[in-house]
Amino acid sequence: MFGLGMPEILLILAIALIVIGPQKLPDLAKTLGRAMGEFKKAAQEFKRSIDVETTVKDIKDINLPKTDLKDILKEANTKKESASSVDGQTVSGTPEAKEDAASTEKPSGNANADITDNLKS
Repeated sequence: MFGLGMPEILLILAIALIVIGPQKLPDLAKTLGRAMGEFKKAAQEFKRSIDVETTVKDIKDINLPKTDLKDILKEANTKKESASSVDGQTVSGTPEAKEDAASTEKPSGNANADITDNLKS
């Protein structure tokens, strides 16, 4: 602590006792202790605020992908269009799924009803 050893601290206390007096020395020590506590608290609060600001800055620097509903719908429509059609059914995925769909023929009455059934499932 500031390069002060025990002999230097005792010398400072002895001079303070002589200059200030024995009646006021305890009050001065109490006031000095409170001031040091407030200084510590202010320093810790300052450090916390700096940490919070750097955290907020780091979070703002992260580029999150921005997706709109329009983009999602376009992507879904392109996937739907690129899917192959087998006997009126839209089948996407692996070749095995396409073969299964081809082997199980479903009579299609209404194309719109088939699409809504596919969307529900």
